[in-house]
Amino acid sequence: MELLDGKLASKAIKDLLTLKVAQLTTEGKKIPHLAAVLIGNNGASETYVGAKVKACAEIGYKSTLIRLEDGITENRLLSVIDELNNDPDVDGILVQLPLPRHISDEKVINSIHPSKDVDGFHPENVGRLVQGMPAYIPATPHGILLLLEHYKIDTKGKHAVVLGRSNIVGRPISILLSGNTTPGNNTVLRRGSKGSSRGITMSWPSSASFSFRGIIGIKSISSSGLKSKFVSFISIYSVTK
Repeated sequence: MELLDGKLASKAIKDLLTLKVAQLTTEGKKIPHLAAVLIGNNGASETYVGAKVKACAEIGYKSTLIRLEDGITENRLLSVIDELNNDPDVDGILVQLPLPRHISDEKVINSIHPSKDVDGFHPENVGRLVQGMPAYIPATPHGILLLLEHYKIDTKGKHAVVLGRSNIVGRPISILLSGNTTPGNNTVLRRGSKGSSRGITMSWPSSASFSFRGIIGIKSISSSGLKSKFVSFISIYSVTK
């Protein structure tokens, strides 16, 4: 069994992007600009957005963090997105989910111009992904593909087991791994998850020749006398080839 170290893969990708940004600067070309919109003070969202802004700074991308109050109206948020859509200096727009309950995720996602939808959630980008056309794709599935590429893992003809079917991770990675691409060309089996307050119960077919088994997310932890804080976690049960 081989451990796939995401930190090493991430560093290699960031080093490459840093060189590309330096080349753009030398040639006097435009530096990519990401605009991130954060609503309220959700701890997990703060962590995610903070990591994205930090990554931009590390590789030389320009980034703008737009903080909005939890009580912002839907129309006002859509207006902010429209301004970013029409700003020629902004190349990518990211509205951090989840949104407050009074705001429609669907309306917000659909309001972001597909050419700036770096999350890959807009229906046009989803459709292009399904058809195997160039498109922005969700970050976690993209990260999985980059991890496989970094370690030169040949997935052709393998069986991939995907836990869950969310529009953010499970569904897109299933589509990507089943495509006639590299990584890809898998037989994909999707399994649902049965959750409880103590964790997730998972079941796997013995015939699977290639699988990622784990949980990725953000959780809150607290200790006696200490303030609660949010930490990122990944629990990998096994990775087999």
